[in-house]
Amino acid sequence: MKQKNIAIIPARSGSKRIPHKNIKNFLGKPIIAYSIEVALQSGLFDEVMVSTDDIHIADVARKYGAKVPFLRSPETSDDHAVLSDVILEVINNYSRKLNTRFDNICCLLATAPFIETSDLEIAFQKLQQTNIDAVFPIVKYDFPIQRALKLVNHKVEMIWPENKNKRSQDLEPAYHDAGMFYWITSEAFINQKTLWTKNTAGIEISSFKAQDIDTHEDWLLAELKYRLNQK
Repeated sequence: MKQKNIAIIPARSGSKRIPHKNIKNFLGKPIIAYSIEVALQSGLFDEVMVSTDDIHIADVARKYGAKVPFLRSPETSDDHAVLSDVILEVINNYSRKLNTRFDNICCLLATAPFIETSDLEIAFQKLQQTNIDAVFPIVKYDFPIQRALKLVNHKVEMIWPENKNKRSQDLEPAYHDAGMFYWITSEAFINQKTLWTKNTAGIEISSFKAQDIDTHEDWLLAELKYRLNQK
């Protein structure tokens, strides 16, 4: 029997560094529209919904094809709520209010315009075909983090001085979360209340397809990267 999948796009109001960040214009349309559209275009989801506490964000979400069957509670709308709190509330609301349950969950960030349908498909295939609970995109650090530096009384020191004379090619590659999306089975999420279990896999993507967007400088860099990707 075909499994049921839900795409959840968290998008609360109240961004302080970039006001109205989730619906701010990104190269011609609200940035949240990119996540909504790629989820819909992928054909992977029985439901594509936006979790928000803001009626203006809800209106934009619906305009681009997402559902907003309920608004967030005050408890999941403040600065202390984490993604797992939001996802759990959504899953519980679907179960209790709409009598609907899903086999797999994909949390897509609202400010992730670089997501492609192929990324979602590859990650979902890995979730289905391997014995893992969750999977998300990762990016390799451009420079070995084992050679990271720190300042001590204005002087430069290595954090791990034992690596000072090691060749770069002998150091283990390191990665970071791309901050784009997270696939997880509903069973694993409900049992562990986290999007990153001990049984989580990653799919490597290019650093040109990932960009944290927390400041105005980040936003400009993301637009530049997006243009380059399109070319």
